[in-house]
Amino acid sequence: MKKNDWILIAVVLAVSAVFLGVYFFRPQQKDGAAVVTIDGEVFGSWPLSEDRTVEIGDGNRLVIKDGKADMVWADCPDKLCVNQKAISREGESIICLPNKVVVSITGGEERELDAVT
Repeated sequence: MKKNDWILIAVVLAVSAVFLGVYFFRPQQKDGAAVVTIDGEVFGSWPLSEDRTVEIGDGNRLVIKDGKADMVWADCPDKLCVNQKAISREGESIICLPNKVVVSITGGEERELDAVT
Protein backbone atom coordinates (compact mmCIF):
# COMPACT_ATOMS: atom_id res chain seq x y z
CA MET A 1 0.00 0.00 0.00
CA LYS A 2 1.23 3.43 -0.89
CA LYS A 3 1.02 6.75 0.95
CA ASN A 4 -2.07 7.91 -1.01
CA ASP A 5 -3.93 4.70 -0.06
CA TRP A 6 -3.35 5.41 3.62
CA ILE A 7 -4.53 9.01 3.17
CA LEU A 8 -7.72 7.82 1.45
CA ILE A 9 -8.42 5.32 4.25
CA ALA A 10 -7.84 8.02 6.88
CA VAL A 11 -10.20 10.45 5.13
CA VAL A 12 -12.95 7.80 4.80
CA LEU A 13 -12.60 6.86 8.48
CA ALA A 14 -12.66 10.53 9.54
CA VAL A 15 -15.82 11.25 7.53
CA SER A 16 -17.47 8.10 8.94
CA ALA A 17 -16.55 9.12 12.48
CA VAL A 18 -18.08 12.57 11.97
CA PHE A 19 -21.36 11.10 10.69
CA LEU A 20 -21.51 8.58 13.54
CA GLY A 21 -20.78 11.33 16.07
CA VAL A 22 -23.59 13.49 14.74
CA TYR A 23 -25.99 10.53 14.77
CA PHE A 24 -25.23 9.37 18.31
CA PHE A 25 -24.78 12.72 20.05
CA ARG A 26 -27.77 14.63 18.69
CA PRO A 27 -30.66 15.21 21.11
CA GLN A 28 -32.71 12.02 21.10
CA GLN A 29 -35.86 12.94 22.95
CA LYS A 30 -38.25 15.72 22.10
CA ASP A 31 -40.80 17.10 24.51
CA GLY A 32 -43.83 15.00 23.74
CA ALA A 33 -47.14 14.67 25.52
CA ALA A 34 -49.53 11.83 26.21
CA VAL A 35 -53.05 12.89 25.22
CA VAL A 36 -55.89 10.81 26.69
CA THR A 37 -59.37 10.81 25.19
CA ILE A 38 -62.41 9.00 26.56
CA ASP A 39 -65.26 8.38 24.15
CA GLY A 40 -63.85 11.01 21.77
CA GLU A 41 -63.52 13.78 24.38
CA VAL A 42 -60.13 14.93 25.67
CA PHE A 43 -59.62 13.78 29.25
CA GLY A 44 -56.18 15.30 29.70
CA SER A 45 -52.69 15.84 28.36
CA TRP A 46 -49.47 15.22 30.29
CA PRO A 47 -45.83 15.81 29.28
CA LEU A 48 -43.67 12.72 28.87
CA SER A 49 -40.81 14.49 30.63
CA GLU A 50 -42.57 14.34 34.04
CA ASP A 51 -43.05 10.98 35.77
CA ARG A 52 -46.60 10.45 37.04
CA THR A 53 -49.47 8.00 37.41
CA VAL A 54 -52.84 8.96 35.94
CA GLU A 55 -56.13 7.31 36.87
CA ILE A 56 -58.31 7.39 33.75
CA GLY A 57 -61.96 7.21 34.63
CA ASP A 58 -62.77 4.21 36.81
CA GLY A 59 -61.10 1.56 34.73
CA ASN A 60 -57.59 2.42 33.54
CA ARG A 61 -54.24 3.44 35.01
CA LEU A 62 -51.59 5.14 32.86
CA VAL A 63 -47.99 5.46 34.05
CA ILE A 64 -45.69 8.04 32.47
CA LYS A 65 -42.09 7.23 33.32
CA ASP A 66 -38.70 7.75 31.64
CA GLY A 67 -40.28 9.54 28.66
CA LYS A 68 -42.75 6.73 27.88
CA ALA A 69 -46.45 6.22 28.53
CA ASP A 70 -47.64 2.74 29.52
CA MET A 71 -51.10 1.43 30.40
CA VAL A 72 -50.39 -0.71 33.48
CA TRP A 73 -53.90 -1.60 34.65
CA ALA A 74 -57.37 -1.88 33.14
CA ASP A 75 -60.62 -3.45 34.29
CA CYS A 76 -61.58 -4.64 30.80
CA PRO A 77 -61.82 -8.41 30.24
CA ASP A 78 -59.20 -8.85 27.49
CA LYS A 79 -56.43 -6.55 28.86
CA LEU A 80 -55.09 -5.88 25.34
CA CYS A 81 -54.24 -2.29 26.25
CA VAL A 82 -52.16 -3.46 29.22
CA ASN A 83 -50.22 -5.90 27.02
CA GLN A 84 -49.20 -3.22 24.50
CA LYS A 85 -45.69 -1.80 24.77
CA ALA A 86 -44.97 1.60 26.26
CA ILE A 87 -45.21 4.42 23.71
CA SER A 88 -43.06 7.51 23.19
CA ARG A 89 -43.01 8.29 19.45
CA GLU A 90 -45.18 10.69 17.47
CA GLY A 91 -48.42 9.05 16.35
CA GLU A 92 -48.21 5.92 18.53
CA SER A 93 -51.28 5.01 20.55
CA ILE A 94 -52.69 2.63 23.13
CA ILE A 95 -56.38 1.87 22.72
CA CYS A 96 -58.79 0.28 25.22
CA LEU A 97 -61.96 -0.45 23.25
CA PRO A 98 -64.20 -1.65 26.11
CA ASN A 99 -63.55 1.54 28.10
CA LYS A 100 -63.36 3.77 24.98
CA VAL A 101 -59.96 5.13 26.06
CA VAL A 102 -57.28 6.25 23.59
CA VAL A 103 -53.79 7.33 24.69
CA SER A 104 -51.79 8.94 21.88
CA ILE A 105 -48.45 10.74 21.68
CA THR A 106 -48.12 14.19 20.17
CA GLY A 107 -44.84 16.00 19.63
CA GLY A 108 -42.71 13.01 20.67
CA GLU A 109 -39.73 11.40 19.00
CA GLU A 110 -39.90 10.83 15.26
CA ARG A 111 -41.21 7.46 14.17
CA GLU A 112 -38.88 4.84 12.82
CA LEU A 113 -39.55 3.26 9.45
CA ASP A 114 -41.48 0.00 9.63
CA ALA A 115 -40.58 -1.00 6.10
CA VAL A 116 -39.33 0.44 2.86
CA THR A 117 -41.06 -0.40 -0.39
